[in-house]
Amino acid sequence: MIRALFTAATGMIGQQTNIDTIAHNLANVNTTGFKKSKVNFQDLIYETVKPAGTETAAGQTIPEGIQIGHGAKPASVAKLFTQGNMIQTGNPLDLAVEGKGFFEVQLPDGTPGYTRDGSFRVDQNGNLVTIDGFPLNPSITVPTDAEEITIGNDGSVFAKQPGSPTPANVGQILLVRFVNEAGLDARLGHNLLQETQASGPPVQGNPGEEGIGFLNSGFLENSNVQVVEEILNLIIAQRAYEANSKVIQTSDEMLQVANNVRR
Repeated sequence: MIRALFTAATGMIGQQTNIDTIAHNLANVNTTGFKKSKVNFQDLIYETVKPAGTETAAGQTIPEGIQIGHGAKPASVAKLFTQGNMIQTGNPLDLAVEGKGFFEVQLPDGTPGYTRDGSFRVDQNGNLVTIDGFPLNPSITVPTDAEEITIGNDGSVFAKQPGSPTPANVGQILLVRFVNEAGLDARLGHNLLQETQASGPPVQGNPGEEGIGFLNSGFLENSNVQVVEEILNLIIAQRAYEANSKVIQTSDEMLQVANNVRR
């Protein structure tokens, strides 16, 4: 019974992590480029009371043993990089990646960051930057007198200037991809991810090449969170939490009965 108390407690702790993750997903249902997370669980070690295959005194082999588990634990919280819905904005500087690619931006400390949020703007120097002011890498500078900016599916950036009959190519947007995007570090927030040893190094290329994905100008990628799915997962997690709490209550009642036994 004491084992059941600790085993059920691991289940409640694990489901609390699950609910925290679902809450984070739902909070970001309208966050551009957000990728939902999912908790993966593992069972804890087992106490072997009787090993399978043990021989009895009569020389017979026991086909099944006795192993009692000690509960469960969260093994990982993995980001799921499925494609989000495309939302048309009409802004030519809004870019959505259709594929596995990421935009690379330069952070204030000089290190690279990676994002699926294509909400770009032009700063006071004509540079394409994120809504937090982080410039694209490689940098794209638009002429300050540009009347119109267009971005092709291949990442080519064109600007039409006064007196010029044709737009001029002012830069090329590159994308990067990772062997294991689920291994990227999301601790910075701000729709930014960073490279880790688990993700592998970034592979840079032009949009449309090497399966890196295409760009869609005038669109943004919405969060891939499905509200109905998250609500169902929330109900399941809540019921699992309640079931584990019931085990603790039942074990406590059994201990109380044992304590009240009289000779």
